Amino acid sequence: MVEEVPPGEVEAKLDEDGVQVVDIRPPGAFEQGHIPGATNIPLSELPRRVDDYEWKDEVVVVCPVGQSSVQAARLIRSFEGVDEDTTVASMRGGYQQWESDLESGPESAEERA
Repeated sequence: MVEEVPPGEVEAKLDEDGVQVVDIRPPGAFEQGHIPGATNIPLSELPRRVDDYEWKDEVVVVCPVGQSSVQAARLIRSFEGVDEDTTVASMRGGYQQWESDLESGPESAEERA
């Protein structure tokens, strides 16, 4: 079972730089606005791109309403390249429940680094 984390908890962890946010929406939606520091890996590309990333100890997957992100979190968790101590969760309610500011533009935190 995938843990579902409330948006407020995700935001608090962002302030502490303790979580890696993966946004699985299409690039156009990501560019219009996303959680600050999020990495965009569209769900359709996730299976072939999951090994391209250095995963933090805590990963939260985000989608529009919090349903597809549960499936994506399971997928990430199942890959051999993801450390078994890594926590992979879904943000409960997705972007519908996110109430804080969003970044816009095509760059993710990893692309700026």
